[in-house]
Amino acid sequence: MAVEELVGHIPDGWTYTTLGKACADGGGDIQAGPFGSQFHAADYVPVGVPSIMPQNIGDNRISEYGIARITPEDATRLSRYLVREGDIVYSRPGDVEKRALIRANEDGWLCGTGCLRVRLGDKGANSSYAAYYLGHPSVREWIVRHAHGATMPNLNTSILSSCPFVIPPPAEQHAIAHILGTLDDKIELNRRRNQTLEAMARALFKDWFVDFGPVRAKMEGHDPYLPADLWQLFPDRLDDEGKPEGWEIVSASKFIEFNPTEPLRKGTPAPYLDMASLPTSGSWPEPPIMRDFRSGMRFRNGDTLLARITPCLENGKTAFVQCLPDDTVGWGSTEYIIMRPKAPVPAAYAYLLARDDAFREHAIRSMTGTSGRQRAQGDSVAAFKLASPWDEDLWHAFERQVSPTFESIKSNAKASETLSALRDTLLPKLISGELRIKDAEKFMESVG
Repeated sequence: MAVEELVGHIPDGWTYTTLGKACADGGGDIQAGPFGSQFHAADYVPVGVPSIMPQNIGDNRISEYGIARITPEDATRLSRYLVREGDIVYSRPGDVEKRALIRANEDGWLCGTGCLRVRLGDKGANSSYAAYYLGHPSVREWIVRHAHGATMPNLNTSILSSCPFVIPPPAEQHAIAHILGTLDDKIELNRRRNQTLEAMARALFKDWFVDFGPVRAKMEGHDPYLPADLWQLFPDRLDDEGKPEGWEIVSASKFIEFNPTEPLRKGTPAPYLDMASLPTSGSWPEPPIMRDFRSGMRFRNGDTLLARITPCLENGKTAFVQCLPDDTVGWGSTEYIIMRPKAPVPAAYAYLLARDDAFREHAIRSMTGTSGRQRAQGDSVAAFKLASPWDEDLWHAFERQVSPTFESIKSNAKASETLSALRDTLLPKLISGELRIKDAEKFMESVG
């Protein structure tokens, strides 16, 4: 296919080739990660050199969440598969259109089994530009269409090497990468802010409802570390069962409604979230799309979506729904468990519980079914035991502490969605030369 059919007519002075030739001309190459015979799952270690797997490839970034690791000795043995700053990594099976640019902090990590590594070379095209070019909607579609596989797409070095590739002059490459990278940097900053905010909320949840920190501090005679109005809400001691005096051990179902029913007529357009939309870490899902309701789980703002099927449950797929229009019912996969707190328990409590290690271990242990298709059931998860405060004032106090945190998370996530839409609008216009750099820079001044 001519490159013009992918990205439109390109300006004079720009050239087109293939990705494989661009890599070879620059002194690089396209290479698959090690095969299974070279490395086995049993060789992974808790501490060591990170190994990038398909699930770690996000939207042009590597996600370190749940990343596997290998020993330094294995990294030396597999040194030809180690990535360098500026490499681009692809998944070989499955979601083959996703790619990630390797940043400085990821230099020396392993391009793991199931991945492909693109190296433009020291004399080649700007790698940041190349990563954005490969994110062009038409280029992504080309890769998916050419990937082989009866049950799922599979990418190989030959297919990726033959992908049409546009090379602007060096100054244009740098400018395109800078403009789009500025937007991505803002998105990444918001992601890190939200990561910090959620960590604070989860630490508070753990201190109050898991470790009983204020109660233990009182028993040990420590000075208060909460304001007086909050401090007095906690009992002065733990009882013989190890829980705060006056609290009771109850099933999670006392506080949370599991899989509540919602009216939604078949064929009604409604916001839809599929399983791929749920994050493995963090609370914010991908933006919902409008789709006519057929059948599936239904939810509202304030609900928590917990993946119940393997490996999504083990991988952490969970979301706190804050993204719907007011009073709107959304819908999605039948492989969710919906968690909705009962008054006066705050909405965020269910999400924070769903991220709690003990709760997740309970959910995973409760899974039943055949290998590879195991699922947790709502009633089994609802049986999780927890300590319940009797004082409604404590629930209200917890809501006052965590609700502003999740409002900030929502604000940051919405800002990132706007920036992402702007980036995705600019990308094809810059790649084709339809929007020239000076015009794009003027436009970017309004972004701040």
